[in-house]
Amino acid sequence: MTAERDATGRVTSGLDEVAAASSVVSVGFFDGVHRGHQTIIRRAVRQAQARDVRSVVVTFDRHPMEVVKPGSQPQLLMTLARRARALAELGVDLVVVMPFDDRLRHLAPDDFVDHVLVDPLQAVQVIVGANFRFGHKAAGDVTVLADLGPSRGFTAEGVSLLELDGVVISSTEIRGSVESGDVERARRMLGRPYLVDGVVVRGDARGAQIGFPTANLQASRRVAVPATGVYVGHCHLPDGVAVPCVTNVGINPTFGGQQLRVEAHLLDWSTDLYGLSVGVDFRHRLRDERRFDGPDALIAQIHRDIERARELLHS
Repeated sequence: MTAERDATGRVTSGLDEVAAASSVVSVGFFDGVHRGHQTIIRRAVRQAQARDVRSVVVTFDRHPMEVVKPGSQPQLLMTLARRARALAELGVDLVVVMPFDDRLRHLAPDDFVDHVLVDPLQAVQVIVGANFRFGHKAAGDVTVLADLGPSRGFTAEGVSLLELDGVVISSTEIRGSVESGDVERARRMLGRPYLVDGVVVRGDARGAQIGFPTANLQASRRVAVPATGVYVGHCHLPDGVAVPCVTNVGINPTFGGQQLRVEAHLLDWSTDLYGLSVGVDFRHRLRDERRFDGPDALIAQIHRDIERARELLHS
C-alpha cells in the first residue's frame, strides 16, 4: 500500500519515513473500524490535542492470524485501503500501516514497545482497547503496557469495550451479523452501513435482458459478503455519488446459476459502470433469494422489491 493524503490524516506504509515527534498512539488491527474502535481513536485524538502533540494510529496490512496460523484468519470486514481511509477520517494526524510479518510476530512485548511505539513515534501516551494484546504469542496486554511505560516516557490507557444490547461490539460479532444477513444489526455496531468494495465486471447480462441491468461486483475473496438474499442500500461511485440500489447476493437460481455473485441494480441510473471501482452498502434486508417459476414471476417480484426499497430509503 502506498502512502496517500486523506481528507484528514496522512496514511503511510511502515515506520521508516515517519518523522520523530511526540505522539499519542493507538494500536490495533481495527477491522471494520466499528463504534468501539471509533471510541478508542477519538479518545486518542482528544488527548493528543490536549497535549498539543501528534495523534497516530498504528494498524497492520493483514490479519495477524494470516501469519500466526495461515488459513485460520477470518473474513475481513473491509479492504486495507478502506480501513486506512476510515481511520484517517476520524481526525488522526497519521495512520501507519505496518507489515505484519514473522519479524513483527516474534517481537517480545518490550521489543514491540521499543521498536514500534517509542523509538519511531516517541509515544507519550498509548490508548488501546481493554482487550488489546501484543507481542510474541500475545504475551502483552494493557497491564504489561502500563508497566513498560514509565521507564520509556509514556502512560497507557485501556478503554472499556463498548456494548450494544448487552453484547460487546466486536469485529467477530459484526462478521457474524453480516454472514447471517442481519445487516441492520451490523450497521448499529459499525455506526454506518456495511459496505463491500469491488470492481464492476461483465456478467451474464440477464438483468439487462429482463429490464433490470445490474452492476456485477467483483469483490475481494478476503472480505465478508452478506448472506444470500436481496438487500437495499447505495452504490458509492468513484466521484462520491451514492446511488440507491437493490442488491442481490446469490446464485440466480431462476436461471440455473451456481456461482455466488453480488449484483446491484441502481435505481434511476443508466450510465455504464464497467471497470469502475465502487462500494455497495447494505442497509436493509428485503427477503431471501429464491427460485421463481420463470422470468415473468421474477420480474413481478423485482418490481415489488424496488417499490419497497424506495419506501425504506425515504423513511
